[in-house]
Amino acid sequence: MLVSTLALRRPTWTQPRVLRTEVLAGLVVALALIPEAISFSIIAGVDPRVGLFASFTMAVTIALVGGRPAMISAATGAVALVVAPLVREHGLDHLVLAVLLGGALQVVLGVLGVARLMRFVPRSVMTGFVNALAILIFAAQVPYFVAVPWAVYPVAALAIAIMVFLPRITTAVPAPLVAVLVLTSATALAHLALPDVGDQGALPDSLPTLFWPDVPWTWATLTTVAPYACGIAVVGLLESLMTAKLVDEVTDTPSRKSREAWGQGVANIVTGLFGGMGGCAMIGQTMINVRSGARTRLSTFLAGSFLLVLVVGLGDLVATIPMAVLASIMVMVSVGTFDWHSVRPSTLRRMPRSETSVMVVTVAVVVATHNLAIGVVAGVIVAALLFARRVAHLVTVHRSLEHEGQRVRYTVDGELFFASSNDLVGQFSYGEDPDDVVVDLSRSHVWDASTVAALDAVTTKYSARGKNVRIVGLNDASAAMHGRLAGRLSAEV
Repeated sequence: MLVSTLALRRPTWTQPRVLRTEVLAGLVVALALIPEAISFSIIAGVDPRVGLFASFTMAVTIALVGGRPAMISAATGAVALVVAPLVREHGLDHLVLAVLLGGALQVVLGVLGVARLMRFVPRSVMTGFVNALAILIFAAQVPYFVAVPWAVYPVAALAIAIMVFLPRITTAVPAPLVAVLVLTSATALAHLALPDVGDQGALPDSLPTLFWPDVPWTWATLTTVAPYACGIAVVGLLESLMTAKLVDEVTDTPSRKSREAWGQGVANIVTGLFGGMGGCAMIGQTMINVRSGARTRLSTFLAGSFLLVLVVGLGDLVATIPMAVLASIMVMVSVGTFDWHSVRPSTLRRMPRSETSVMVVTVAVVVATHNLAIGVVAGVIVAALLFARRVAHLVTVHRSLEHEGQRVRYTVDGELFFASSNDLVGQFSYGEDPDDVVVDLSRSHVWDASTVAALDAVTTKYSARGKNVRIVGLNDASAAMHGRLAGRLSAEV
């Protein structure tokens, strides 16, 4: 019943107001995709057409098969960084093969339920991911404001002013689109010679065609391409699922992560078949789309379709758009993406230091490597280590004598796993205790083999002194693990 209610509440593009919002948002995203796709093509070492066509095929395909409505997928910097060495050493054909294999691997991982691993990403890592992404988006715009004609700065200031103040007057038309149309016209009429989209690279003048990689189909080719295919798959899935989770929170709507995972694979396979460089979800363009009011698949489909129409049919006009305007749009996206609440002094004072440390590590690694996937993995690892350290300190061992000192009982309180059980052996008074020793685990849980090995060590130390040890209070799961492994972890057994 709840699912049906949510489905009824979701906007549909057949409603006139929703249709207008979706169309305008798709147009704004298409304009923002052009310089990004060209830039990522340069990073990957391929012709700009490869990145532009990849953005078209990714967006259109994911609109049909993806699990997160309104999310934009296209050629991305993360994937470009992964494949750049392959292109440099082996060329475009090997890149396309890597994209095809990476897409197939994403389909397999999606079907196997890799999306469920997202629940292991802590909130502090998510916050670091968002903040690092905002920093990278901002940093990517800086070159467009360095060593440029003086007119770039007033044009950029006007673009930002339009995006800040126009929404206070009306939201009927996305402010970024107004900024592009007004300022492109103004600079053309004023005959201002500003860096524009055309300066970023040649725009295609024909439609994409099917492409099949011309490579030797040998084991050597597979071993060459496989590591890059794995990189495309893992980096693409991680960024896409993180972006989907962020959009879920921003829009307060659910999405199907497993479908998104294999949908990204299908989109990469289609992209590879048209000679594209592969990609994944784009957080910057996705946030432009969402903040423009888009909520359905139509905006994603139209973003890809408009992109193709703009670069192929209207390439001469698109080439005249000042980069100062598009860079200003991305600057506003970065400002809106950054979680300013997370760095307020009041928040930092209340937040546990471990949570803040995880966020800082995530941001630092992402900014240093320019790779969101590496930063997220580093953040998760640090969060896991800090959590293990914190939980390990919560284990206590209480010693009490019973039966007039003829028996000693050790009550263990807390979760026993590799981090906490390592100190367990040193908590017992082997020489001072009586011959009858009881280890009470009714207030704890045995999680792993390290704990069983620690309990074996305790028993062995007492046995060497001729003392009897009984382990009591094990719950069913702990008793099953202890019974299966106790006395069998030594190499001598």
